[in-house]
Amino acid sequence: MQQLKLIWDFLQTQLLGMNWLNDLVGRLLTALGLDITQRLVASLHFFIYDVIKIVILLCVLIFGISYIQSYFPAERTKVILGKFRGVGAHTVAALLGTVTPFCSCSSIPLFIGFSSAGLPIGVTFSFLISSPMVDLGSLILLMSIFGAPVALLYVLFGLFVAVIGGSLIDRLHMEDSLESFVTQAGSIDIASPELTRQDRIAFAKAQMISTFKKVFPYILIGVGIGAFIHNWIPQDWIANILGSENFFAVFLATIISIPMYGDIFGTIPIAEALLAKGAMLGVVLAFMMGVTTLSLPSLIMLRKAIKPKLLALFIAVCTVGIVLVGYLFNFLQPYII
Repeated sequence: MQQLKLIWDFLQTQLLGMNWLNDLVGRLLTALGLDITQRLVASLHFFIYDVIKIVILLCVLIFGISYIQSYFPAERTKVILGKFRGVGAHTVAALLGTVTPFCSCSSIPLFIGFSSAGLPIGVTFSFLISSPMVDLGSLILLMSIFGAPVALLYVLFGLFVAVIGGSLIDRLHMEDSLESFVTQAGSIDIASPELTRQDRIAFAKAQMISTFKKVFPYILIGVGIGAFIHNWIPQDWIANILGSENFFAVFLATIISIPMYGDIFGTIPIAEALLAKGAMLGVVLAFMMGVTTLSLPSLIMLRKAIKPKLLALFIAVCTVGIVLVGYLFNFLQPYII
């Protein structure tokens, strides 16, 4: 048992957490004559370490996830989803969302395609909620920062929000709230050609490069904000505003996240810094869920495909789900961290 614990700790701290990289950056800065105990140098240390760590994880994860995704093109996904009904269909849609390494804006074209193909509207919304909020990459990244229990619960709660949200939208029969160009688009069910291994590798490489180009600016912004929070904002401020004493902190974090745009790769360094400064776990994760699921740019894009009534319901369902998950994490924090 002790050996298993040592192996797990190594995987957690050195492989995923990359503590070796943190030490290496610190030694390099020291070798340059910089004092890493000074606030400005400490911020630089945090920035360099986090950017390199997230870029490495991003490239490895997106390549692997995209390789898996090559087995689930839109046509095949539509066929898979069409075989299920009820809660089972919503669950499968949410799970399929986890193998699509997309931000919320990138998920919307797939949502439109699935809706045009005639899939139930609630099922497509389960996919739309799950795809940006939860993916295999988020599981690995969250494990590297917060540990396995938090990461697994985050994924499970995210899937739960997606299934419940999609089921609720299904029950309200809001098919008439889709814009006409979506319902009239139709779809041609073309069988996907069988890809060779080299084709899949090429696809995964292209997805990795494309995603990196889109995400890297937000990584820099996110890590920069995280470095500022980590080294310049007093801990008492964070604890007072986002700590356990403020009952409305979860709701506040969710609302603040909406105007922002990013994905989990950019929000994790901010979350890490907030948690280190005394913010409650539920507040931090609610912020992450809000940024990835309810970003203003994605809502503007989604409005082109659905009418205001359905858009308002989508926002309300996601907001309520995220807030409830946030409070649940606050309650569980003493037991999982």
